[in-house]
Amino acid sequence: MSSLHILSGGAAQGLVHQLRGVIYNETGRAVEGQFGAVGLMRDQLLVGAPCDVLILTQALIDELSAAGHVQPGSAVPLGVVRTGVAVKSGEPQPAVDTADALRAALMAARGIYFPDPVKATAGIHFMNVLKQLGIAQQVAGSLRPFPNGAAAMQALAAASGQGLLGCTQVTEILYTPGVQLVSVLPKEFELATVYTAAVAAKAEQPQAARMMIELLAGPAAAQVRRSGGFE
Repeated sequence: MSSLHILSGGAAQGLVHQLRGVIYNETGRAVEGQFGAVGLMRDQLLVGAPCDVLILTQALIDELSAAGHVQPGSAVPLGVVRTGVAVKSGEPQPAVDTADALRAALMAARGIYFPDPVKATAGIHFMNVLKQLGIAQQVAGSLRPFPNGAAAMQALAAASGQGLLGCTQVTEILYTPGVQLVSVLPKEFELATVYTAAVAAKAEQPQAARMMIELLAGPAAAQVRRSGGFE
């Protein structure tokens, strides 16, 4: 039996992994594919990577739909994902609830772990936050970019020493052992991204792909979505 191929933003990796068994039981197909920065996943689709299910930001799904890369009527939102600040599990949690507190915490950090500042939604946003706070140059030596948020959080969890911070989407923080969510970004720097699943136009398993999306977005998975950071 052929596998279901997925290209997904890292924000949905934990959700898909949690439901792999259910997806297999319902569709008879294992899930294979890639998780990473949404811009990179879009690029993978455009160069011909096999794909049945796309999970990207609503904006990218709309863009791909307009260009004919998504089956019409197949897009289903999974929920809103916010961006937050993380520390290693057990470490003191700095105040980050105001612009001044966030600025002070970032300035004091010995290392700041975050996703790709060019291809990843949260990484692009985080660099803009640093510019808005006026500290982009001051913290440049502490920045630790990674290809995606999951990789950044795994590296944070494995890093030695204290005084380390991470910033990525809360789903990637909550699903990574060894790190804990401090808080979402202050209101004026908030990033709340709608993630949407859709069937790729060239899907080899379109019916199974639709079944998978129904499972991910349906009421039976509502608690899994909420506990993993989808609102």
